[in-house]
Amino acid sequence: MAKPSIPKGTRDFSPAEMARRNYIFNTIRDVFGLFGYNPIETPAMENLSTLMGKYGEEGDKLLFKILNSGDFLHGIDSSAGLEATPGLAAKLCDRGLRYDLTVPFARFVVQHRDELQLPFKRFQIQPVWRADRPQKGRYREFYQCDADVVGSDSLLNEIELVQ
Repeated sequence: MAKPSIPKGTRDFSPAEMARRNYIFNTIRDVFGLFGYNPIETPAMENLSTLMGKYGEEGDKLLFKILNSGDFLHGIDSSAGLEATPGLAAKLCDRGLRYDLTVPFARFVVQHRDELQLPFKRFQIQPVWRADRPQKGRYREFYQCDADVVGSDSLLNEIELVQ
């Protein structure tokens, strides 16, 4: 019987590693809080229409696309062959895992613009996924920390981010 394993480009974290990582994440959260940054969280998956075209052609190839559930082959002519079906990818999947936190944040701002008080300062610490070939030090699943200020063009925001 084969020994269980995890997908290439992913990793497990032991309790000791989690304690160190949580200490770092909590320190980051505390510092951002001191400067008035608010945490937000966006879904792990976004509509492909939101993600595609935002990272360039190479970036689009690195998106993990999520297969639609249910009868996802309904309406596809199987006698013509799957490769001959125009727009096949769009019929098979309309969502993908986020590649980074920037595009989901832009969608968040547009979707919630009437609710946000500007300038809006936010930070996020969440996992992201890239369908990249795993190499030493490069993972398919990893955490990203991202911070932005929208609604202000003051250079003081840039200085504050460095602090």
